[in-house]
Formats: sequence, C-alpha cells, structure tokens
Amino acid sequence: MKIGLLKEEKIPSDERVVLTPKQSKWITENTNINLVVESSDVRCFLDSDYSNLGIEIVNDLSDCDVLLGVKEVSISSLISDKIYFYFSHTIKEQSYNRDLLQEMVQRNITMIDYEVLKDKNNKRLIGFGRYAGIVGAYNALLTYGLKSDKFFLKSANKCSGIKELYQELNKIKLSAEKIILTGNGRVSDGALEILRKVNIKEVSKEDFITKTFNESVFCSLNTMDYNERIDGALSDKYDFYNNPEKYQSSFLNYTKHADIFITGHFYKSGSPYLFTREDAKSEDFNLQVVADISCDIDGPVASTIRSSTVAKPIYGYNPETELEDDFKKRDVIAVMAVDNLPCELAKDASEYFGNEFINKILPHLIGEDPDRIIERATICKDGKLTNDFEYLRNYLNGI
Repeated sequence: MKIGLLKEEKIPSDERVVLTPKQSKWITENTNINLVVESSDVRCFLDSDYSNLGIEIVNDLSDCDVLLGVKEVSISSLISDKIYFYFSHTIKEQSYNRDLLQEMVQRNITMIDYEVLKDKNNKRLIGFGRYAGIVGAYNALLTYGLKSDKFFLKSANKCSGIKELYQELNKIKLSAEKIILTGNGRVSDGALEILRKVNIKEVSKEDFITKTFNESVFCSLNTMDYNERIDGALSDKYDFYNNPEKYQSSFLNYTKHADIFITGHFYKSGSPYLFTREDAKSEDFNLQVVADISCDIDGPVASTIRSSTVAKPIYGYNPETELEDDFKKRDVIAVMAVDNLPCELAKDASEYFGNEFINKILPHLIGEDPDRIIERATICKDGKLTNDFEYLRNYLNGI
C-alpha cells in the first residue's frame, strides 16, 4: 500500500497534518507501507523535516492508493479512483460541500470521514477535539484577562507549543470568578485540563448556584443539567435526544451566577437554545466572556453572531443592540468564537491526531477490520453512496 500525505489547501491556511515526520518514519520502518509527502509551504512541519528522516517529498500523488488530509480537498485537486481520508463536512448535509460530494461520487472515489470513524459502541475514535478544548479554555481565560484588565496572556498560536502555553497559565490572576463548562466529550476534557492546571476549584452545580466563594470556581454541566421537560415530567438524556422539542432550556439558572462560559457541548438541530438574544437582555444575565468552541453561528449561544479568527479571536456582542460592539465595554459580552482552534497548536495537535490514527485506525486499514470501522465511515464508494449514508441521497442530488 502506498499512502500520500496531502498538502492543505483551505483558506485561511491550515498548518495541521495527519502524520508528523517521526510518525511517518515509524510507519515506513514498522509496516509494509510506502509513505510519501506532498510538498507544502504552509504545513507546521517543513518538507525538510520529513526528507531528513528519509521520507520522500513529491509533487504528484497520483500513484498513491490512499491519500490522507485534514480539511476538505479542493474539487480541482481530486484524483479519481483513490481512497481519501479527511473531514469532508458533508455528513450534516452542509450545502457548501455538496459539489465536493457529487464530484467524489462521479470520480469513483472512496471517501472515509474521520468524524464517523467509530468503535463498535459508536464512540468516536479520532479527532482534534482535545486540542480544541485546550486552546478554547486557554482563550477563554486570555479573553477574560483582556476584558477585566487583570492579566495578559500570549496568544496560543504565538507559543512555541503546549509546554509554553502551560507556562503562560502562571500569569493568570483570578479572585472569585465563576466559570461554566458544558459537555462531556473530547472538547470538554481538553478544557478541563486547562482549568485544572490553573488550579480552579470544581464545585457541584448546586453549590455553584447557591454558594458564594472566596476563590475562583467552575462547574461542569451535562445535557440534562440545563434542559428540562416543558411538562415537568421526569426525563433522561435518551428521551431528550429523541424528543428535543418537548424540552426547554434552564441554562439561565447558571448565567445569573457565572462570569465565564466555555462551550464543549454537542448541539443537535431542534434542541432548545441555551440562551437566546432576549435572555441575554435580562438584568441578571451575568456572563462577561463566552468562549464558544462549538461555534454554531446564530445558534444555541445567542452571542455567537459570527466566527472569529486566530488573528482576531475576540469580538463584542451588545445584548441591547444585538450587534457587534467593543468587547471592553462594561455591558458587552466578550466573545471568542474561533472555529479552527487546534490550528493554534498545530504541531502538538498533529502529533496527538497522528498517534490516534496509528493506534486506532491504521491496523484496520492494513489488516482485519472485524468491527467494520473503516466500512462504516465510508461515505461513498464505487460511484455511489454507501448504505450507511444513503440518507444523503436528496442532498447529493440537490433536492
């Protein structure tokens, strides 16, 4: 098998890569795979970092069997009859990538999406979520430091790596701030790493609401902590997932007491918004900073009216005008909504992702796959949608 590492073509540029130079060398030395790297001037690792370890740098990947990328491949660069791995952003019927899926089907491409590589218990096997959470929580504190004028942190993308980012945490000066973190997956786990390294105390949701503290604290909220049945009936997360329209948000119970909100939750269409624009107008709505890692525009977090960028990660949301404003103003919410957070620690995030690919995916690609991990993540093959993704038929046909 011959594998090629694709150069990333998205704008703004994405510096991440699926396999680092050392990981690429390990694969060539420990498997029968022939691995080559497409030359790139935007990758976080230089071409020479690979070639110095004996990995061939090429400009043509047409003789490869499998092509590995991170973000979507441009239509003009697609090579017919190949196996591709990347985040296709088609499984939620994203309109902006319909043409990409149509072209892959037409070109007889086998498309395997990282987002749906799952084990037999339907748990995701690979992703950049941990680093989205790490950088997202770091940026939340960075934003609060600027908003409050209490401290100043170097931008994550200006740090040499995660070790320097950890060192920056020593500059943080908090008093009795209260922080909310939502979610219980990879993103929230990454955010927890940062909050715990800053030695912010974790408290129960009951204490968060009812008690006053003389130190900074945070509470972690899961789906059922801030969603309740409209009819008051008892419920559980399975009922919520199947009947989201029967629920309303109780998130305002927490925003009355919180200064910073870090989102690590998964949002499904049809679920109640955590807080609306009208909610944000309430006199007892207390949030000063919202770090929206999920970054659903005009979605469940009303203050997220657009995504922000690594270069300009913060903007202000004025609840009264419902418009963008100076985030330093007292009654304006400082919003951090960078939609490609792992790029800020591209080398560390790539190394993490590569290790997961080698340990959890590669064995099923080159050997036996009894749990159909690869097959179940294959969106299209042999010029048609696979059975697991037949639900995309109307989307594919533009209906």
